[in-house]
Amino acid sequence: MDARSDRNAIPLAVDLDGTLIATDLLWEGLFILLKKNPLYLFLLALWLTGGPARLKQEIAGRVDMDPASLPYRQDFVDRLRTEHREGRKIVLATGTPRKFAEAIAAHLGIFDRVLATDGPHNMTSAKKCAALVAAYGDAGFDYAGNSRHDLKVFDAARNALVVAPDRSARRWQAAHQAEAMPAPKPTLRTYVKMLRMHQWLKNVLIAVPMVLSHEYFNPNMIWQCLLAFVSFSAVASAIYILNDFFDLALDRKHPTKRNRPFASGALSIPFGLGAIVALLAIGIAASLFLPIEFLGVLLGYMAVTTAYSLSFKRMLLVDVLTLAGLYTIRVLAGAAATGVDVSFWLLAFSIFFFLSLALVKRFVELRTTAIPPGERIAGRGYRTEDQEIVAQAGMASAFSSALVLALYMDSPAVRELYPHPWLIWPLAPIVLYLTMRVWILARRDEMHDDPVVFIIRDWRSQIVVAIGAVFLVAGGW
Repeated sequence: MDARSDRNAIPLAVDLDGTLIATDLLWEGLFILLKKNPLYLFLLALWLTGGPARLKQEIAGRVDMDPASLPYRQDFVDRLRTEHREGRKIVLATGTPRKFAEAIAAHLGIFDRVLATDGPHNMTSAKKCAALVAAYGDAGFDYAGNSRHDLKVFDAARNALVVAPDRSARRWQAAHQAEAMPAPKPTLRTYVKMLRMHQWLKNVLIAVPMVLSHEYFNPNMIWQCLLAFVSFSAVASAIYILNDFFDLALDRKHPTKRNRPFASGALSIPFGLGAIVALLAIGIAASLFLPIEFLGVLLGYMAVTTAYSLSFKRMLLVDVLTLAGLYTIRVLAGAAATGVDVSFWLLAFSIFFFLSLALVKRFVELRTTAIPPGERIAGRGYRTEDQEIVAQAGMASAFSSALVLALYMDSPAVRELYPHPWLIWPLAPIVLYLTMRVWILARRDEMHDDPVVFIIRDWRSQIVVAIGAVFLVAGGW
């Protein structure tokens, strides 16, 4: 018997979470469940009293998982397909609930048997080892796994394949010189994408109250703005990570969002949870050096963004109004951090201006998502036929923001603040240029899915904004 025939005579047992797929279905199921109803959070402790198996079964009984959208380790799957074609018996042996395991086995079509968590039996570690030994005998199977929970199974297997190993599995693999299929390591770019650092540029809005009060050279206010920027950026990144957890299934169906670190499996959900805790600690710690009003605004921002992730983003128009409000909250945060009063004019302009940009975001989604008429975009409250009304509302909001700005420039408040108020009149056409250009490019399908990020990155917009800043400073000089 040649080596290949000898190998094929021995079944290959394969772990699921972290081995076959680059994620953990228990964590994914938990966030799907909480997205359906956050109140399930209070039942988790009760379910845990029945052990891990009960927790898994309770979650699996309430959620569905699309096996086609999961982040498979494609090189490993290709290897399994090859061995399956050559006649080798392949067994899916996993601690995942049977409902999920059988759906994945049916999708891939390469497994001859499924051993999974069923009823009170949590098919991990010693129990998985015992089940495999009972079925195939000691050293009567090969095993592919990835974590410390697989060490007992590695010891009982004839040969081990260590796929995308954690630290314990790496040590075991080195000690036994077992075959390994390492996963690609996260790079600095991976962590930057996790934090969405480009979104931090939006927090520059915190400095708006300081700038409009002509306190450009006040070192105390500059320091307060920097602390507020750090605080908001850390908290925003934490919320973005949480939002990614709730949107894993949707992101994997999106042409670009599917490459996000958690949707692709480049980073694990437990790592992301640790990052959330660390980021929130940084954000709140920075806020403690600022007036207590800033902490109140920060907590309000956290509450609204969490509600947006859980519910508001799926509600027609409520989502864009919330987004516009979140931009305005950044302005209020700057005012709270520096003690500068925010005028009615600034808040009115901010709401209309950012509502227009939020509507651009939805318009671009409607233009780029292929859905039949009458059906909604996945996870949104909009249909294809809503494109025109969204565009009309967006343009109306853009012109309303310019109108508010024009009325403000003719108000007594401007004459008190600016020695040369006529110099700031170009701001109105500048705002119209920025917003109208964004909408034209959106209709041409040349717009980034986040118009605020586009304006910040686009060199033409940068020049126009710089010109506006010069006129603003000159008018108050």
